[in-house]
Amino acid sequence: MRTVELLCCPALERTVRAAWDRLAAAGLPSLARHGHPTNRPHLTLAAVEAFPPGAADRLAALFATALPLPVSLERVTVLDGSAPLVWLVRPGPALTALHAAVWAALDGADGQRPWHAPGNWVPHLSLALRFRDHDRRLARALVGGERPAGTLVAARSYDGDTRTVRPLGGGFPAD
Repeated sequence: MRTVELLCCPALERTVRAAWDRLAAAGLPSLARHGHPTNRPHLTLAAVEAFPPGAADRLAALFATALPLPVSLERVTVLDGSAPLVWLVRPGPALTALHAAVWAALDGADGQRPWHAPGNWVPHLSLALRFRDHDRRLARALVGGERPAGTLVAARSYDGDTRTVRPLGGGFPAD
């Protein structure tokens, strides 16, 4: 599997990581416990089995003009009742257009994940995996009612087979 992800500016990344830490300190599931070096706050735009020929170049051209991209976070919620705890991202016109352009660049790719498709996609930054819906109220209290804003500054692709990332464009922030 190959993903197309957008990375946060340092300030927004610190905000999300602080939320991860508060959840972990309260004994709740949290991505703070995921120690892989590629683990960082990100917004997934698409996931496919493999990039079709030329897709990486098409994506790099998109990101060269679309990034940086301002974003605002909204409420914290659990997707699908007992799945990831996420911080929703407000899908403004620029983000929605970029998402559609990424899907166009990946046209014909095998294994496109339908939940990332335009019309189905719920833009979000993950806070925890396999989260229980009944802990949502506590999670919201810990994360806070803030609606932080920031910038998506870079794009990368995660390779699920090798567990590595490849920059796709933008100002790639340091780990």
